[in-house]
Amino acid sequence: MRNDNSNELRAPGRVLVVDDHQQARESIAFTLREACHHVVCLTSAVEALKVLERETYDLIITDLLMPGMTGLEFIRQLERRPHGAQVIMITAHATVASAVEAMRHGAFDYIEKPFEADKLEALVGRAIEHGRLLDRAPAVPGGVAGDCVVMIGDSGPMKELRTRVAQVARTAETVLVVGESGTGKELVARSIHAQSDRASAPLVSLNCPVLSAHLMESELFGHERGAFTGADAPRTGRFELADGGTILLDEITEIDLGLQAKLLRVLQEKTFERVGSSKTMHVDARVIATSNRSLKDEVAAGHFRQDLYYRLAVLPLTVPPLRERREDVPVLVAHFVVRAGERLRREPCTVTTAAMELLTGHHWPGNVRELENIVTRASVLNAGGPIDADHIRDWLTPSAATTDRHNGAVPIGLSMEAMERRLIESTLARFDGHRAKTAEALGIGLRTLSGKLKSYGYAPRAKPSVRLMTA
Repeated sequence: MRNDNSNELRAPGRVLVVDDHQQARESIAFTLREACHHVVCLTSAVEALKVLERETYDLIITDLLMPGMTGLEFIRQLERRPHGAQVIMITAHATVASAVEAMRHGAFDYIEKPFEADKLEALVGRAIEHGRLLDRAPAVPGGVAGDCVVMIGDSGPMKELRTRVAQVARTAETVLVVGESGTGKELVARSIHAQSDRASAPLVSLNCPVLSAHLMESELFGHERGAFTGADAPRTGRFELADGGTILLDEITEIDLGLQAKLLRVLQEKTFERVGSSKTMHVDARVIATSNRSLKDEVAAGHFRQDLYYRLAVLPLTVPPLRERREDVPVLVAHFVVRAGERLRREPCTVTTAAMELLTGHHWPGNVRELENIVTRASVLNAGGPIDADHIRDWLTPSAATTDRHNGAVPIGLSMEAMERRLIESTLARFDGHRAKTAEALGIGLRTLSGKLKSYGYAPRAKPSVRLMTA
């Protein structure tokens, strides 16, 4: 399946692991440190609550069964106090119901034992990314908050979008959010949920491009034990988790045509069956879908059901690309340098006038996500010094519409892939081939860096095997 976000550069995060089992703690910590996250391990929820009084983290990973205070009790305690972190629950098959309860008390997601290192790393990356869409600091100029969700910008297109969000949030209708990759469609969806009557109930999301059709059906609707090879225990689907709340289907055009018919039924009748079950289940979940493609074009091409399109597009919203609201660039930059400073635990970088002019004039093919990545990268590499135009110029993708001043010709700009390779190789050279330092500076996982270097023809790095985590 197509995935337009596969090359996204993600910044590492601060992760707190709470588990009384030493082998499990060390295994999780090893996996996440390999991905360049900063990891702190604790043995009990009681100890974690004390640490959280003075420390902040992007993510908390907690086991369910622990002496003194269980993971579920821990999450209930976290719900009562500001902590600024996403939470992932680790659970066994027999305790999935408790994990579902944890999500109703604010947990981002849960992961069942045993799990592979790659699955954990992917889930952690999604959780941290979700958390960074939520602004837990005081509102910035041009930002309008809805239950801690901030949509930054005071341009005409953003004012209009915020007005539309406030209008649709008060209804229970299905919403379709469309826009280019990196514009903030997920943030819009979260703002809708935060301003709705369902704000106290879960917002459950599913990133459609990362799953095969077989796994997608199980993730959406759940499955019974023995429903297919590998289904060793029943699984609760995302629609069940979102009952009473909202389900966000991110990049919905990636859903297989056969599965689209089952999704249509849920929208029409509010009913479904788990995979391997004949029992009909009823659900009350508001659906918000996002897409970086025109669904009308997908329908015309035969990739998307027309009847499902009409069910989804009851309340359509369009998120403007950054190039159509460039007057918002300065306030976005100010927001991102503060966020980068908080993560790096130092004063925010200043941005020179020349650098700001360069950023404001850029065409931003990667939109707000590209801007955040560049600001974060500059904050890391400049070690707190001022960010000048010379520091960031080579990172900006040349616009295909830029005209050569000397001969009037339109130059052929480097592709995003070529620009990314040039950035990776120059950063690797700066750190004398040290891959961990390179990955940290770029804000990507070490496995991601190694994979890209391998595709460039670099010799693979020998690495120890990571065992399945079962404790």
